[in-house]
Amino acid sequence: MSATPQLSAPATAQAPSWSVGDHTVRRIDETALPAATGPWLLPGATADVVTRTPWLRPHFADEAGVLRLASHSFAVEVDGLRILVDTGIGNGKRRTNPAWHNLNSDYEARLTAEGFSPETVDFVILTHLHTDHVGWNTRSEGGSWVPTFPNARYLTSHSEWSYWAGVEMEDARQQMFQDSVYPVRDAGLLDLVDIADVGTEIAPGVRLLPSPGHTPGQVTVELSSQGESALISGDSIHHPVQIGHPELCSCVDIAPELAARTRHRMLDSLAGTSTLLLGSHFPPPTAGHVRREGNAYRLAPIAPGGATVRG
Repeated sequence: MSATPQLSAPATAQAPSWSVGDHTVRRIDETALPAATGPWLLPGATADVVTRTPWLRPHFADEAGVLRLASHSFAVEVDGLRILVDTGIGNGKRRTNPAWHNLNSDYEARLTAEGFSPETVDFVILTHLHTDHVGWNTRSEGGSWVPTFPNARYLTSHSEWSYWAGVEMEDARQQMFQDSVYPVRDAGLLDLVDIADVGTEIAPGVRLLPSPGHTPGQVTVELSSQGESALISGDSIHHPVQIGHPELCSCVDIAPELAARTRHRMLDSLAGTSTLLLGSHFPPPTAGHVRREGNAYRLAPIAPGGATVRG
């Protein structure tokens, strides 16, 4: 992979945000991902497939069929609670992926600028325990990794934790758990949530939904308020190309067939509704409404503030 690209905007820029009833959802950017990410992550999303899906351009792919992806978190205000959904890649972490290795972004400054300074965060929701979703769980202090959000409860599903506790992890994944997951557990800040089939509410209008396949215990995050709703995808959908082609699976899906079934079910439930889909790796404009298109679906992008984006 190529070197890590520069962030798309300075930390002083206001974060893009969307309103969901009384909730405000902010996208906290970490970094754009290099062009090589798409072919590695979604090998079935060839240039031919992408160029035959014209609504992906110009926002989600370029004219040559190269996918655009990003790493970010979503920060949500809910009844006075500050909730962070996933924590990205993190700074200064030793990683085998060159695009993630020893990253030095201004993510923390962006988060603080939006009123989410680390000590004020109440909940950190981890949709699943993959490297690019847990990195800012911790920061370096005095040669050790300590929780970045010392007053928060870090939440992940009980089945997600149980899965990783029961498998033999390769060295790179062990490294990630050592620097980004175990320090949170050891500090007594990790809560394992039993997820009901219909979802489990963890705060007013915030529900964790079971979304297995990418990992066994992955969750998506449903937000609801005043008759409005949104769904944060986690890695159930890495890129909008999977909305047009739900059968496309990621190279790192643990159970690809299950992941595809989960994605189909999710898209079917969203299609034609006013629920906003917020993609955990979607590049700007990041959000949209799912619409039916033939035997599949498309994403109608919604810009921050709620305006429809025209291609």
